[in-house]
Amino acid sequence: MMLILFAVLAVVVIFFIYSLYASVVRNKNAVLEALSGIDVQLRKRYDLIPNLLTIAKKFMDHENALFGKITELRSKAINAKLGSKEKFATEAELDTQLKAFMVNVENYPTLKSDATMVQAMQTYNEVEEHISASRRFYNSALTQLRNSIQIFPGSLFASCAGEAANLSYFETDAASRQPVSAKDYL
Repeated sequence: MMLILFAVLAVVVIFFIYSLYASVVRNKNAVLEALSGIDVQLRKRYDLIPNLLTIAKKFMDHENALFGKITELRSKAINAKLGSKEKFATEAELDTQLKAFMVNVENYPTLKSDATMVQAMQTYNEVEEHISASRRFYNSALTQLRNSIQIFPGSLFASCAGEAANLSYFETDAASRQPVSAKDYL
């Protein structure tokens, strides 16, 4: 009888340890999945930016500095390491420049009413919403992973999380928190 009780207790302990390990691995994979989701949405944005700029260039020849800055930031963001603070900072700056670009578009009635530009702007707005949702999902998954490896007994399996535990949260910069003022770009 004692042997059966010991065997049952051993199975329960092994199952408990395994479930903790599996939980940390699931949380790590959720973070990596969320990060990949952000990357997919950002790739959509990167593909859309040249089309927006090309359409607008026909109408806004004197805005070349803004076009150049957005193109430069797009290239920098594409090449930045996914999940790094540099990537998030570049994305925040790109967001700011794209908002400035959209404000400038509003100053060109012909461009603003052009069907191609209207469709491109609607697509851009949808992509931005998807990026925002992906970032929220990523931050939530990262919080869940960090909680699972910082609270005992999950902390015993922290090494299973690997580099995913050291990824940065997506945080907006101070400039992105402020409303965009159209008068700054007119």
